[in-house]
Amino acid sequence: MDTNSSANSVLMATTNDALLDDLLRLAAAASITPLVEPDLHGLRRNWHTCSLVVIGRDLAEPLARLQPAQRPGVVVVGSALDGDDLYRCAFDVGADVVCRLPDDETTLAGKLADALDGVNRKAVTLAFVGGCGGAGATTLAAAVAVLGNRRGFRTMLIDGDPLGGGIELALGIERDPGDRWPKLLNASGRVSAAALRSALPSVDGLAVLSWDQSDVTVLPPDTMSSVIGAAQRSNDLVVLDLPRRADPTVEEGFIRSTATLLVVPCDVRSVAAAKRLSGPLRSVAGDLRVVARSTRPALSPVDVSTHLSLPLATKLGIDRTLPTAMDQGHFTPTPRSPLTRAATTLLDLFNLTAPTAA
Repeated sequence: MDTNSSANSVLMATTNDALLDDLLRLAAAASITPLVEPDLHGLRRNWHTCSLVVIGRDLAEPLARLQPAQRPGVVVVGSALDGDDLYRCAFDVGADVVCRLPDDETTLAGKLADALDGVNRKAVTLAFVGGCGGAGATTLAAAVAVLGNRRGFRTMLIDGDPLGGGIELALGIERDPGDRWPKLLNASGRVSAAALRSALPSVDGLAVLSWDQSDVTVLPPDTMSSVIGAAQRSNDLVVLDLPRRADPTVEEGFIRSTATLLVVPCDVRSVAAAKRLSGPLRSVAGDLRVVARSTRPALSPVDVSTHLSLPLATKLGIDRTLPTAMDQGHFTPTPRSPLTRAATTLLDLFNLTAPTAA
């Protein structure tokens, strides 16, 4: 991490050593190395240089008497023992937020994470789920992520299925260093977007969050929510590969997605299975669409869409070379393959045609 950039983003000013210890602990948890000023002179000198200014109650009062120029991103921090005059003091210095520690630690941690993240993105977030076992949702999710990354979009691929295990193997990164889901097990509240992205293994700039070989197969809903939120703040495109089971953790993925793509093979049994799944999905997915995968013999994609009463996002043709390539860790969608055509259609469908400014 670039500690110079984090120091330039956050100023902490207090003469209270105990308070400073608390502030530095929260900063360290957010992967921030702040600029620290122990007196009023240093605070005034750096008043306009940092995106976030955190002032202890002890310095806020003398600063208010000097009538500082108004600026955004000011937090006044006191203790639970401070009375209403803490708010008057915060008003006088033009603070956006007042935090009483330890009760408001979560609020302050969120402000620190915002400062580290800088300009917040709101990524297009696409969730993929198979209408039945072996539908090909993981393969299509990986293709969309890889091709989105090739187009220049800042992209993260998140494997939300602990029993799937296919994404890292297909991308050939199962032995690469970096954090996996179990390392993030206790994540809750506001997760630093920059810290999350830098901690993950990547393939040509595509960040990947998957599973290790431990016995951990369950995530708390708060962890899923926090990690997806951080991913959305630091990327242009977030791709989720989610399991078919209905539980609060998986639902967080569907709820937070721009759209959910239900991948369904074009045969009667698969469509029947997808029909049972589509009902629960409608209750949590705001924009649910179907991807019809060709089989032989096959129903038509339009028939699949009609039977499920879902809009058809695209069709996915048969690629006989793909399973072997994925097993060997050589997942590189070729330009004219059915997989590339389907993934390209989806990227175009959600206006991922020109990368946003970083």
